[in-house]
Amino acid sequence: MDIFATLQEERAQLSPSEQRIADILLGDVDFAVGASITELAERAAVSPPTVTRFCRRLGCQSFSDFKVNLAKTSFVGVRYLNPEAKSTEPADVAEDVITKAQNALFMMHRALDPTVLEKVADRLSRAEMIYAFGSGGNSSMIANELQNRLFRLGSRITASNDHHMQLMLTAAAGNNDVIIGSSFSGRNQELARCFALAHENGIATIALTQSDSPVARAAELVIGIDLPEGDNIFRPTSTRFAYLGVVDVIASLVAYRNRKLSTVTLRHIKQQLVEHRDEDDRQVLGD
Repeated sequence: MDIFATLQEERAQLSPSEQRIADILLGDVDFAVGASITELAERAAVSPPTVTRFCRRLGCQSFSDFKVNLAKTSFVGVRYLNPEAKSTEPADVAEDVITKAQNALFMMHRALDPTVLEKVADRLSRAEMIYAFGSGGNSSMIANELQNRLFRLGSRITASNDHHMQLMLTAAAGNNDVIIGSSFSGRNQELARCFALAHENGIATIALTQSDSPVARAAELVIGIDLPEGDNIFRPTSTRFAYLGVVDVIASLVAYRNRKLSTVTLRHIKQQLVEHRDEDDRQVLGD
């Protein structure tokens, strides 16, 4: 039961006294979770029996049952009840989004471990086949971007966003293949399972994820991405810019290691684009 969702949807149907109770729950969750029925009634200027009727209206058998459900509900997503106040002026929104993106890239740059990057680039540049795994909105995008960056350098790579397909691809992978996976939360158990299977079969694994996480612990090499997000629930995650930056660093390192193959493949791609679309070589290099 999501008490807060019910309150937001049905507030207009509540009596004035019930609306006062609802406003307390939505405006001061910490108080409501710790308050007794008497304290809640006094703050809402109603009687304890009114609070009991309010609880039953929400589908709870008693005030105690209501408190249990309230605690469970408030544990998840409290910041979504009273979102951080931000200016909605276009200039302010642009500054907020772009500044956070810049900060994410800056912090990621400072945290990168050159030794790990060296090992990652070495594994990928020598791989017979690369499997890029990611699930969900952001990590799926990163897996596809890995494919988008590396195929044009001559690497054999495929991306998968489906858990079952990822498991099958891992089972079919060879000893000279590499599995690279993205998980923003680090709690993608299916990806961790694929890494564990790959480890059993002697296949190299690389994770782009939070450092101290199940996915990180299951991988052979980890590029840790640990960035604060802030409390603005409306701004898209700036962490994805850090992931994209890491992908570009990896792609550049692989290109330098496989310079001859990368040069030939890029030229073949550009030649087709010039012949069939662009008419000249002035468009973005490599795309």
